[in-house]
Amino acid sequence: MEIVLAIVIGGLFGAVLERIGATDPNWIGRMLNLTNIHLMKTILVAIGTASILMFGGQMLGLVEVGNMSVKAIHVGVLLGGAILGIGWAVSGFCPGTGVCAAATGRLDAWFFVAGGLVGAGAYALTYPFWEQIGFLKGDKWTIGAIPGADYPAALPNLPFTGDMLGIGIGAAFILIAIILPRRLVGHKAPAGERGAEPAE
Repeated sequence: MEIVLAIVIGGLFGAVLERIGATDPNWIGRMLNLTNIHLMKTILVAIGTASILMFGGQMLGLVEVGNMSVKAIHVGVLLGGAILGIGWAVSGFCPGTGVCAAATGRLDAWFFVAGGLVGAGAYALTYPFWEQIGFLKGDKWTIGAIPGADYPAALPNLPFTGDMLGIGIGAAFILIAIILPRRLVGHKAPAGERGAEPAE
């Protein structure tokens, strides 16, 4: 049942990515060069909503704090994030959108997925080396203290809990998405191009 549920949720998530244009590298490029940031606004709203629901649910006892997973901060994470960002800018795909785009039949997305699998395999084979040189050593912590969680807080003396901070950050993301204009640079798109824009 869990596998079926995962397939259904994954399929719905992929359909949403396709609907908002996240599987089209052209729209990713326009977001990254700030000529059309509707995808950025969508991402901010999604992250903000998830943050409010997760931390609010934890405060209300609807979400089990023990299910919260915090990743360690280390050089490997920072290096991997930089590589992911560069690859996203060059290809127009991130791992999630690349797989969804491949499902729509895009040939460039299939090459992207193949490259990702090769990269993952290379990392798996060289994992002992990265571990040995200390790239994978780090600590797990949250910005503020989360009641019921075992993770230390980077700022333990905040006058409010980490849950409240998470809700505040989520609300700020949504507010930023509302305030941001459709584009930060460039001119108004021609009528034909506007008609081709994905739904928001």
